[in-house]
Amino acid sequence: MRAITLSSFGPADHLVLAEVPDPVPAAGQVRVRVAASGVHLVDTQLRRGEPAGPAKAPDLPAVLGREVAGTVDAVGDGVDGGWLGRRVVAHLGSVASAGGYAELAVAPAASLHPVPDELTPEAAVAMIGTGRTALAVLDTVTPGPADVVLVLAAAGGLGTLFTQEALAVGATVVGLAGGPEKVDRVRALGAQVAVDYRKEDWPAAVSAALGPDRAPTVVLDGVGGQLGRRALELLGPGGRLAMYGWASGGGPTEITTADLVGRGLTASWGLGALRRPGALRELEERALRAAATGRLRPELTTYPLAEAAASHRALEERRTVGKVVLLP
Repeated sequence: MRAITLSSFGPADHLVLAEVPDPVPAAGQVRVRVAASGVHLVDTQLRRGEPAGPAKAPDLPAVLGREVAGTVDAVGDGVDGGWLGRRVVAHLGSVASAGGYAELAVAPAASLHPVPDELTPEAAVAMIGTGRTALAVLDTVTPGPADVVLVLAAAGGLGTLFTQEALAVGATVVGLAGGPEKVDRVRALGAQVAVDYRKEDWPAAVSAALGPDRAPTVVLDGVGGQLGRRALELLGPGGRLAMYGWASGGGPTEITTADLVGRGLTASWGLGALRRPGALRELEERALRAAATGRLRPELTTYPLAEAAASHRALEERRTVGKVVLLP
């Protein structure tokens, strides 16, 4: 089969298309003929040899990729043969070298979900990982119709889902995005306010758009650093902050006791819900159901499998919109 291999850590061009042996499912596993593979910004860190949260830098050589959708073409011992020929989607776990950037991948049978008829493989891949994370983060702040939700990186895979769900519950959405094209995409999603965070005066633009008597009541922050701190400053008294990363590279948003006590804020680590026993499966099911019913529609940027290196470069240069997916 063809797979994207990583033999040494470094820049994106270290991802190379190569012929490798077909994987064989072990007991309790299935093999999936891959129709779509998910790509994450954290994959670019792993490619450089840097740990990313629970995922440690892989042993080399490696095939990255932790989410796949496709058709089951083989099963290991102890697996129900009824899975053969079925369209499935699976998250392959937190191991960096899980093998998703390939034409064939093995997955634990326990991780499989049937793909709803309404979903394409690429949409299913977007929801099995990014979708479940979006719901976990939103569960920590439970936005409602009275809220003004400030979404950082609103044109990204998570940001576009946050925007849609906040609008679905009747909240006002303020979306931050980098550059005019991404700002236009956020506005097209329905955000009432869309602002370019690359402009130095973006906080003033947000305040002006909301008016003197309104401020964000919820901030969803996966960017951290200075941008996250400036967003926190806009949060009104009694507001809620959910953090889920620091894509800026500047570290997590700095929060002081004065913020929490003096301003009455609530801050939470939005990914904590993913570690509750049984939570992953339940969140995955909810995410797939939300997409199948049309409540959430993942925005996608797709690349051929052979152009995995280009997908990494685009992510690192902040040129993608929505979830990045590799197709055969």
